[in-house]
Amino acid sequence: MKFNINIICFTLLIFFSGCSKEEKVSVLQKKNLDEQMVEVYQEAMKEFERGDVIYAGKKFSEAELLYPQSIWAPRAVLMSAYGYFSQGYYNDAINDLERFLVKYNYHPQTDYAYYLLALCHYDQIVDEKKDMNQILLAKKYFELIIKNYPNTDYASDSMFKLELIIEIMASKEMYLAKYYVQREKWIPAINRFKKVVNDYDTTIYIEEALHRLVELHYKVGLVNEAERYASLLGYNYQSSEWYEASYKILNTNYKKRNIKLKDDKETILKKFRQLFK
Repeated sequence: MKFNINIICFTLLIFFSGCSKEEKVSVLQKKNLDEQMVEVYQEAMKEFERGDVIYAGKKFSEAELLYPQSIWAPRAVLMSAYGYFSQGYYNDAINDLERFLVKYNYHPQTDYAYYLLALCHYDQIVDEKKDMNQILLAKKYFELIIKNYPNTDYASDSMFKLELIIEIMASKEMYLAKYYVQREKWIPAINRFKKVVNDYDTTIYIEEALHRLVELHYKVGLVNEAERYASLLGYNYQSSEWYEASYKILNTNYKKRNIKLKDDKETILKKFRQLFK
């Protein structure tokens, strides 16, 4: 019996000694891993500051893979994304940001990630003649920022950029409408101009869109509809040259009125409107 007790004690001593060594090894490995990641992260930062964002992005990814549970891992992903974005490598930046938002969705800089993602799409907008995909994606993320992070600087800039996107979308509809007019496809053209009136009534295109609806409805014989849009145009923009043009369509004996401007301020505002025609 005494011999068995000694064996058990010896076995337990070896077991606990083994656990102690494993714990020490684990701590050392963790410490070394942390140090390795910081070194790789710092190396990535040096390459980023030198302007080599491709190599820096690879090093940031390496740093994240070394120790994904550390506070440096999400920072590495964001720095990699920003580096790619700063040099116009938008697809690489978008890949990093989408991965960040899935993997680190509770990170305190999630608002920044969404903002940078929106900018990646926004900066790829060329003009109203190109594909709408980038415009719609940028709009989606700017609206998300305004809704979920309303008290941030990102939200303020998002609202400004969203206004520009709305102008671009209205411009797209005007471009398509005029395309149909050139091909004498009156109904599709009317529908496009109506979309501007219904969905983009705060843009600079609203006056022209209303006039074109007067013009096209009159052309296809829908005089009552033409008069309705002319009334709407006159009620809201009676001093507009587009109203002058619409009035002339509906009144064959029309003579252009000589409007004497009251002061310089009205002259300046009129010139300002003409810049957008």
